[in-house]
Formats: sequence, structure tokens, C-alpha cells
Amino acid sequence: MDGFIGRDHELGKLRRLLDKVEAGGRIERPGRAILVRGRRRVGKSRLAEEFIRRSGVPHLFYSAARGPEGQQLQRFLSAGAASDLPGAQLMGGQSPDSWDAALRLLVAALPRDSPSIVVFDELPYLIASSPDLESVLQVLFDREFSHRPVLLILIGSDLSMMEAINQYDRPFYMRATEMVVRPLTPADVARKLELTAADAFDAHLVSGGLPMICEEWRPGLSVQEYLQEALTDSTSSLVISGERALAAELPPDAQARTVLSAIGSGQRTHASIDRATPGIPRASLNRALQFLVEKRLVVPELPLATRPSRETRYHIADTHLRFWLTFVGPWLPEIERDRGDLVLARFHRSWTSWRGTAIEPVIRESLRRMDGLPEGTCAIGGYWTRTNDPEIDIVGADREPVAKKITMVGSIKWLENRPFDRHDLSELIVHRSKLPGADTSTPLFAVSRSGVTAEGVEAITPERLLDSWRPLSGAREPAPSGGAGPGGRAP
Repeated sequence: MDGFIGRDHELGKLRRLLDKVEAGGRIERPGRAILVRGRRRVGKSRLAEEFIRRSGVPHLFYSAARGPEGQQLQRFLSAGAASDLPGAQLMGGQSPDSWDAALRLLVAALPRDSPSIVVFDELPYLIASSPDLESVLQVLFDREFSHRPVLLILIGSDLSMMEAINQYDRPFYMRATEMVVRPLTPADVARKLELTAADAFDAHLVSGGLPMICEEWRPGLSVQEYLQEALTDSTSSLVISGERALAAELPPDAQARTVLSAIGSGQRTHASIDRATPGIPRASLNRALQFLVEKRLVVPELPLATRPSRETRYHIADTHLRFWLTFVGPWLPEIERDRGDLVLARFHRSWTSWRGTAIEPVIRESLRRMDGLPEGTCAIGGYWTRTNDPEIDIVGADREPVAKKITMVGSIKWLENRPFDRHDLSELIVHRSKLPGADTSTPLFAVSRSGVTAEGVEAITPERLLDSWRPLSGAREPAPSGGAGPGGRAP
């Protein structure tokens, strides 16, 4: 099947930039740059490769790795000499002592009157070994690259660093457009794996929408059937992806990994994370949490109501990593000694309860994208107190985190063969009465995997949730986790 299901929007954006580059002589500065960021393994490099293949223009694709500047320079020149740029031979046999010298060789190798593409993959690795690279890029872009018909694609997995590159106090500010490459959506997963809406959301919780996992997931297999295969293979993408991501994202010290594992195991409040990590001092715990939030590995959330609250909860941003930290990572020794059956048995015992919590952020994100919600719904969240009385799955409001008006209240029931019934409705009504800003006129909603039998509540099915992820003329993108754009829709 097509490995680029769901990437039409990204390919279209790159194509439009290349069209501007191709305008050439009609534009004084045809050169363009784009900063492409996204979590590891979401397919950023594959996207660039596919775009190059479809464009058919000369290109240089340089994939950086950690290492000293001298090593990076030689690898870059080797990639340039092996490329199909018209002047590629100019980059061979050279030994530049700086990025300024190396990039000037690249400028000489570019065609002057026809378009080309240059990709720097994992730009943060280059900046880490050469802190002045941003300034060098800025100067050469202004003086050279912008005057050539070239598209620079700068890719990175360090989300915070890639965002910072285009900020006003950095050298490359306002010289590049930005693109976020996100995992495959639940709708993409449903299409690629040929699953029903409910099963597609379950598959998304396991795969995280990561293309490498979806590629090895045979179409039509349920979560249980796929895990039967993947957990008995210590080299499967499901098994190895989490460890590789953590090795690349986390510092060598174990504190951030320990805190992340505690959150992945279900500890969502600062107090419970503290209890689950007794060997970490409070100050170190706070630093680790701040680091994980800055790296976009962990999302902090506040209750949504008309009164402010400090009851922050945390969850893992990547749905696959959340699954991996619970069901795979702690049990790697069993998988490596061919006892994946033990891991699978543990999964069967805990899947239903784990899924009930893990699906909540995905459903809230689906609702942020959905049409037909009560007028004025610009934010979707949840509500809880320190004692969890009440704990409300869905709260819609005019703004967040402190609302002026509550527009809807809802419950999530993600169980097989267990519809949302009148007992669930009675509980929801009680919880609504305890929500600051809500009253008896606030509409009630029920998101249920198995239907709704109660009256007086609007039912939202898995199919309707999945429809919210289907693109409208390729123009709509997911909002970042934990927030919504104007009107409660993705920006």
C-alpha cells in the first residue's frame, strides 16, 4: 500500500514552495527555506525523499549524525560529491575547515538557472557541534542561497530547538517557513490498516501513528493479532522504537528517564510522580519534569472550568511511547529470551483499563477538530479536583484554562459491548452539578465505543470521531496536543 497515506498536505506545501523557486527569473530572490520538525520516526526524512522523487530536480540530501565538526564537514562534502547537483565534482576532494567554506562550495555546485533541492536532515546535530552554524546559514542565505533557485529543507526532531531557530532573537529569524510533520492520524491508520473506526483508534494507541509500525502491521489485523506477532519478535518496530527514541531524546543521566517511566506507568500528578520516584530529590524532579515538557515528551494539563486551578496533570505526548513504557519497555528481557507470551498475557490483563485512560487525550483532540459542537466551543479539556470528586472526561468552553462560559460536558466510555446507559447519564448529571460554570442547561455528550442507550445526551460514535480527522480539501491540520486554534478547530 502507499506509504504516504495522509501526507498530501505536506507534499502540497513543499510543491508550492518549489513552484516559487522554479519561477526563477521572474522573482528577484527565488531561493526558499523551510524548517521541518516532528517527533522521531514520524516520517520526516521519508517525506523529503518522496518529495524529491516526485519533483525530479537535482538535489543533495545530507543526513547528519552526532559527531565533531570536522567529521560533519567531511561527511557533508562526501554527500555533496555523490549528489546529482551539476557542480557536484567541485565538492569532491575538498577539506574545508568551516561551515562557511563548505557551504560556499555548495553554492558553487548549485545550478544557476534551474531549480534544485538541498536537504539537511537532523540540523540540531550540526548546531550542537557548530554553534555558529545558524549565523553562517543566515549570512549565506541572504547573500547567496536566496538568489539561487534552490529550496533548502532543514529537518529536525528536537522540537524545541527547531522552533527556536525561527524566533526573533535568532539569526535565521523570518528566513524560513515552518512545517510540522505529525504522526499518521487515526483516519490514516484506519485507511492503511483497513480497520473499523473503533479498532483504528485502538491501533493508533498502540502504533502512535508511526509509519514504521504501521508498515509492519498487516492490514486487517486487530490490536491483539498484531501484538501476537510483534511481541514475539525482539527486532520488530514495536519493540525497538521506544528504546531508540528514548536514547536519542533523553540525556545520559537516568532522572528524566525515571520520571518519564513513572508518568508512563500511570502517575499523572506531581505528588504521585514524587511517590513513584523516591530516589529523586524534589528539586531534581522539578527539573526533570520541566525538561520533559520542554522536549514535548510530556504534556501538562490543567482542569478546564470558570475557576482557576493548580491541579496539574501530566501525560506522555506520544501515544506509542505511552504504550511502550507500560507494556513493552519494562519487559524487554522477557521478549529477548523469547517469552513474549508473558508480555502478551500481561497486556490482556491490563489493556481495557489502560486504554480507558489513554484514549482520553486522543478523543479530546478529535473533538477539537469536530464540527457541530455547541456554539462558542473554542476549547476542549477535562475537569478534576485533588480528590477526583468530580472527575469529568470532557469539558467544552469558550477559552482555556480559565473559561468564561462552559458550553458542554461529556463522558467517555470506551468499552466493548458496554454502551453508555442511564446509570452513566445519572453520574454525568451529578458531575455537571459540581463543575464551576456549568448548570442544568449545559448540554451533555457521551462518547462511547459501543453506543448510547440513554436519552437526554448527544451520542458521539467512533465513526464521527474518525470523520473529524479526514481532511477537508487538504486544508486542515491537527492542532498541537493540549490546545486548539480559533473557534476550537485546528489552526
